Amino acid sequence: MENKKKTKNNNKKDFQWKRAGKTSFIWITIILVTVYFSSILSESRNNEVEIDYTEYRHYLNDGLIHKAVIINKTFHGEFKSPQTIDTPLGMRDDIEKFRLTMPFIDREVTEKWDAAGLDYSFKEKSIDWTGYFLNMLPWVLLIGFWFFMLRRMQGGAGGMGGIFKFGKSKASLWTSDQPRVTFKDVAGCDEAKEELSEVIDFLKSPKRFQKLGAKVPRGALLVGQPGTGKTLLARAIAGEASVPFYSLSGADFVEMFVGVGASRVRDLFEQAKKSTPCIIFIDELDAVGRMRGAGIGGGHDEREQTLNALLVEMDGFDNNQNIIVVAATNRPDVLDSALLRPGRFDRQIIVDVPDYRGRLGILNVHTKKVVINKRKVDLKSLAKGTPGMVGADLANIVNEAALLAARNKKKSIDMDDFEEAKDKVMMGVQRKSMVLTDEEKETTAYHEAGHAIVAIRTEGADPVHKITIIPRGQALGVTMQVPMDEKHGYSKPYVEGRLAILMGGRAAEMLIFDKMTTGAGNDIEQATQIARKMVTEWGMSDLLGPMTFGKKNEEIFLGREIQSQRDYSEVTARMIDEEISRIVREAQRISEKVLKDNQDLLHSMAKALLKHETIDSKDISKLIDGKKIIRRVNGKGLISRKQKPKRKTSIDKVNPVKNRKKTNGRLQSEKTKKN
Repeated sequence: MENKKKTKNNNKKDFQWKRAGKTSFIWITIILVTVYFSSILSESRNNEVEIDYTEYRHYLNDGLIHKAVIINKTFHGEFKSPQTIDTPLGMRDDIEKFRLTMPFIDREVTEKWDAAGLDYSFKEKSIDWTGYFLNMLPWVLLIGFWFFMLRRMQGGAGGMGGIFKFGKSKASLWTSDQPRVTFKDVAGCDEAKEELSEVIDFLKSPKRFQKLGAKVPRGALLVGQPGTGKTLLARAIAGEASVPFYSLSGADFVEMFVGVGASRVRDLFEQAKKSTPCIIFIDELDAVGRMRGAGIGGGHDEREQTLNALLVEMDGFDNNQNIIVVAATNRPDVLDSALLRPGRFDRQIIVDVPDYRGRLGILNVHTKKVVINKRKVDLKSLAKGTPGMVGADLANIVNEAALLAARNKKKSIDMDDFEEAKDKVMMGVQRKSMVLTDEEKETTAYHEAGHAIVAIRTEGADPVHKITIIPRGQALGVTMQVPMDEKHGYSKPYVEGRLAILMGGRAAEMLIFDKMTTGAGNDIEQATQIARKMVTEWGMSDLLGPMTFGKKNEEIFLGREIQSQRDYSEVTARMIDEEISRIVREAQRISEKVLKDNQDLLHSMAKALLKHETIDSKDISKLIDGKKIIRRVNGKGLISRKQKPKRKTSIDKVNPVKNRKKTNGRLQSEKTKKN
């Protein structure tokens, strides 16, 4: 149904543009033809030549005048045969009609007409409506064409954008007869859905609340990172309550003309009052609701007037109007305090990054729309391997997996497609066209192996999920770590271990090749940032103690940090720099010691990377145990000649699959390193 409507609307738009061109051409043609025929008719009616009284007497005495019509004192005569008359414009031939104004008409004049045998008659002057119409028709058509173009410019009949409707709201209206979005379509927002269920109950049965004297919040502010599902959640509220849903962005209010945004706010609420009960959803509220008086120049008049109008309209609600305003933003820190007070957006609902259960629910929702191999796809393992991802990221993974399966001409999506899609989203696209030299490959292999070994030997570090030396994105190689559990806070040993892992690549290069490369540039940058935060923000320095240094100044209007105020002395600044350097050097020393103690494992892991280019957690476990990595070729394992193949039972065929699922189920995802 929705697709049919969309197709119909698209065809309508295309047709209107074509019709606009055709209609304009037809109008112009009609005007030109009308002007042409009007000029012809005017010439046919006005082909009389004006003569003087002397010429008239000459023609009358010679009997050349056939008949005449006298209207008031104007003599309209007709010759018996065409004559040649001398006019101010020159000689004119074949003149059949003439006119002149008589000084007077008495009995003597009429007797002369009778003597000349003139057929004459008297008529009263009448209005020539035909002539007036023909003369006015071109102007009428021009005015009509002008109004037609104005109507199209104003948006009439599907016109071209409404340049004369600046003050009208651009909100899109969703009604109950359109495809509904319910809470079943939203996963990973259980707390937010529970918070908003009260709003739905009020919209369904407002009298139950009004009898008790309860006041439902006028506005609800959805706060969360981009992609967490704030807009989808707002549509689900309208779908659950089955009420009209006005949706627009905060940027739709602001225009270059002052006062337009405020007019659009008033028009939006006027429309909403006619459709009560209803929901007004304003996406990206920070575009219009930023703090007043902030920014370069002292503020923004148009934006502040729009904000003032929004505040007034939200205060002007009656308790019986059943209008609820829902807004979404990822920058609640820059909003004006007047918006957040009770009576306006008095309820802030956090739409947080989903946890494991939330990610699993989101994957279940999105995989319903694609064809998957249920036997080979383990969504639990995929959910555990994607910590920190929001709903938009997970939807992107499912879509990328579907594209990969279609590219490989598969009938369904299997786990390999999901793993490749996850790697593509988290690490970047494989740059197959990038050719590395043997020396670069070897350096990259030892670099990534250094990261992995330090991570393996560091207590409390996240397990290594995958290592690759295939260039992805901006990196020549990537080492992925996956946390076992959800982390919301980090201890000092964990952060120090993280620093050691980052410096492991550089330590491996110095240990094996005794030289420095630019490949560790990103590692050093990340390590320096973490060390600086340890000293200046997290209070993890024994020398400087639990203190913070540096106050950040943020311009609300710009929406980003543009400078940092230094609230410490030069001596303290030197101590901070020395402490940061000490922390990073200590991390490098730890990584060097770990690699020296595990030099054999470093060589074997680097050789495995050079041979296979990508190894996973199972391969790493084999290398730690001193075993060789056996890869399957064409679905068959590589078996040595001396080893005899074992007889496989039905149980043996099932158990490896179960074991594989359990292993993948323990994996979660986090990008650790970009070389």
